[in-house]
Amino acid sequence: MIKKVITPPKLKEVRIFKKISYKKPEEEFSEEVVQVDRITRVVAGGKRLRFRATVIIGNKNGKVGLGVNKANDVVTAIQKAVRVAKKHLIDVPIQNNTIPHEIIEKYGAAKVLLKPAAEGTGIIAGGPVRIIANSAGIKNICGKILGSHNKINNLKAVIMALKKLSPRKGVKWKFMN
Repeated sequence: MIKKVITPPKLKEVRIFKKISYKKPEEEFSEEVVQVDRITRVVAGGKRLRFRATVIIGNKNGKVGLGVNKANDVVTAIQKAVRVAKKHLIDVPIQNNTIPHEIIEKYGAAKVLLKPAAEGTGIIAGGPVRIIANSAGIKNICGKILGSHNKINNLKAVIMALKKLSPRKGVKWKFMN
């Protein structure tokens, strides 16, 4: 007796590919162009013209960065400054929509004073402090520029001051009215 071996029919090979994303989802950053300057450099053939862009980026939720860069045209300078700002992001401790404590910071000849403010005060500060506070998401702050009026040095002083802030847990603010 001959046994016949029955083999199952061949099935088509089915491959399932799952798309895997390795990139971290990027947070939405708002860009604020603070200053664009024309920079000239004297060389043997004459003058070379370039542009320097100063940009602040922030997500209005405690992250902020400063970027300064140069290029032959304005658009490229801004793009390069944004790239630098994204590399140098800092976390800002925000408590009750303000900063945790008072701080004075110096960078070069620029000196900046930052104070926490009561709810509903708003941003009472000039130029560089206001721009960075808006980008970081600080809603109530008092700031004063005490030293030089150089914008880039003041921006760097504010960034350094925000970097040095330490969050205080369980502190309730009492403001004098």
